[in-house]
Formats: sequence, C-alpha cells, structure tokens
Amino acid sequence: MVQDLSKKEKSNRLVSVPFDNGFHFKTENGLYTGLTATSMMDFVEKLRVVDINSILFHYPRGDFQKWVEDTLGDKELSNRLCFVKTGLSGESLRKKLLKITQKRTNELKQES
Repeated sequence: MVQDLSKKEKSNRLVSVPFDNGFHFKTENGLYTGLTATSMMDFVEKLRVVDINSILFHYPRGDFQKWVEDTLGDKELSNRLCFVKTGLSGESLRKKLLKITQKRTNELKQES
C-alpha cells in the first residue's frame, strides 16, 4: 500500500541530518572511509565516489536500507533498495543503487 505523505513529510526526507546521524561509509575491516552522507542527495553523491569495497560491505548487511528508513524516514526507498539482486558485481551494484536512489530523490523533489 502506498502511503500518502504530506508535502512537508516528503521535503523532510530531502533535508540534512546531523553528522553523527549520517551514513558513515566503512570498509569490510570496519575502517572509516572518510565519507559520510547526511541527506538523501548527499548519499547519492557519496555512492558515486566511495570505494566499491564499501558498497560491497554495506549493501548485503542491509546498512543502506536501515539508514534510509530509520534516519531519513523513507520506507519506500528502503523497500526499493531491498529488491536489488544479490551477487551483482561491484560497479553493477553501484549503478543499480544510484539509479534507484536518484529516481526516488527526483520523485520527492517533484512532489514537494
């Protein structure tokens, strides 16, 4: 069921969160990459440039999905991210995640 959100709720998903609540990209050994996303649009930009090993670490664990839903409050995007096929190669996974996230960002911009 698609939830009907107010314009305020939709635009809230596009605002920045405090740095401490941002998505801190790490590598498989838990080392911080130096990149933190603090909004959905920032997340898109960081996905473009972060080391592919960070994406391969976070995606299968559900880290992106959890942050998008719990911190940004966007269950719709979180659900869409869950349907990306497992086993995609690094750059294929990056491209798919970018496509989904960019599309959702554009939807929210148009609707707000």
